[in-house]
Amino acid sequence: MTDRIVLTGLRARGRHGVYDFERAEGQEFVVDAELELELAPAARSDEVTDTVHYGELAQRLVEVVTGEPVNLIETLADRLLAVCLAEPLVVAATVTVHKPEAPIPHTFTDVAVTMRRTR
Repeated sequence: MTDRIVLTGLRARGRHGVYDFERAEGQEFVVDAELELELAPAARSDEVTDTVHYGELAQRLVEVVTGEPVNLIETLADRLLAVCLAEPLVVAATVTVHKPEAPIPHTFTDVAVTMRRTR
């Protein structure tokens, strides 16, 4: 499968982490999602019903990030993958969760977890 829809840099504030202050204060998370699916039917029909509506997908992903807190970004990534794979046309999905404000006592740019799942 070579067709993909890619959503990069989706930002939302969540309360995920193993420390109490992460749950209390929250922090920004950044999500990248790559969906693998057949896009030829949508290209031929020019109908959004023949593809994944990426605006609606973005809303569902934000709801997960802003929803129930989890300890690990691995768990968060798994929940986000479930949302992506709930789309009937998607045969595989890759999700990266970035935690740029992770509580690391050293200078760093980003911490991220990437997970891929197929049907």
